[in-house]
Formats: sequence, C-alpha cells, structure tokens
Amino acid sequence: MNHTTGARQAPLGTAERTSEPGYRTGFAVGEHSARHMRRILRMYLAGWGLLDLADAAELAFTELIANVVRHVPGRHCRMRILLCEGEVLRVEVADDCPALPRPSRTVKALAESGRGLLLVDAVTDDWGVEPLPGGGKTVWFECRTLRTGDGADR
Repeated sequence: MNHTTGARQAPLGTAERTSEPGYRTGFAVGEHSARHMRRILRMYLAGWGLLDLADAAELAFTELIANVVRHVPGRHCRMRILLCEGEVLRVEVADDCPALPRPSRTVKALAESGRGLLLVDAVTDDWGVEPLPGGGKTVWFECRTLRTGDGADR
C-alpha cells in the first residue's frame, strides 16, 4: 500500500512533527526490491530538483533495504522519503525487529558483507537509528543539497 504524504512525521511509528512533502509505503522486501525503491527515490529527487543527491541517496537506501532483507524476520518494513525545509532529503526505513543495526568494527578484506552502515556513513550527511516504542526501530539518513549554503562539502 503506497501513500503520498503531505506531512513530515517523526520517525516511523512515533508522533508527527512538521509538514513536509514526501512519500511513504509499507511492504515486504525481496532480493530485487531495492531496484524498485531506488527508482521511486530518483523520481522524487527529480521532481524536487535534487538529482545531485541521487547517487549517494540511492546507495544508502540500497544498504538500508539490504539490511531488512538480511536481518528482519518476514522482511516487512515501512519506508518514507521526505524533503525537509526544501533542502534536506531524509529517508527512513522502519521495521518491527528489535535488533539495532550497528557498524561493523572489523570487516575482513574479502568479506561480502559487513560494510553497509559504513557506506551509509560515508555517503550521507547524517544517519541514525531510533528505537520505536513497543519494539522495532527506524533507521534513517539525511543528505543535504549543495544549495543549502552551509559551506559543507559533499
């Protein structure tokens, strides 16, 4: 079930915050879901004139979806794409699994996994994990557009 939202909300599963344009959906993800979700993300970024964020945002989003596929029983999650204050992209992925993700401190050179959150950290301006009341969590990231004027280099 897909919904276009007009209200920016607190992390999925908590109270609402401010009014911002965005998109939300809930679904069970599979091996190829990230490709479809990247397409939706790019469509919103194009509509908002923020394609400069596409590469970083798509990579980070793919990693969050991959974590759901690998670690969440039933693979069900809720996601939200928000444009905050017209300048900041925020993407949230929430699920009901109580295990909180954390970056791996040691990854073997030839390991095929374990770098996802390190990549999210490297390509986004901010990210985090917020536990949800009653269990589960929201994993989110933010990317700021180059036009924010805050002097930050991307």
